[in-house]
Amino acid sequence: MRQDKKAYAALLLVSTLLGAAGQVLFKIGVTSDIVGLALYVLMGIAAYLVSTVIYLYVLGRAHLSWTYGFNGLSYIFASLIAFFFMGEAVPALRWVGIATIAIGTALIGLS
Repeated sequence: MRQDKKAYAALLLVSTLLGAAGQVLFKIGVTSDIVGLALYVLMGIAAYLVSTVIYLYVLGRAHLSWTYGFNGLSYIFASLIAFFFMGEAVPALRWVGIATIAIGTALIGLS
């Protein structure tokens, strides 16, 4: 079971990363021209679709209370992408919140 949990955690990591990528693609799409809007929004929807399929797969095999806790990672991923790749300012208090989410998600993952 421990090995399964590691595999499920890895899948949930991919799922939440794809969810955050979908958000970034939506943001890029709505700040682009019409062609960019359509292209990036469709790519964002595709990222969400794959993310959801992965999540449902894991959800069918692991406890909801454990699985759902990984959704907090999407906040972390989206903030890191916004900061490093989109040049958005992230205030210090938000970094404290992100660190808190990271600690909470780690504790859920270890349980």
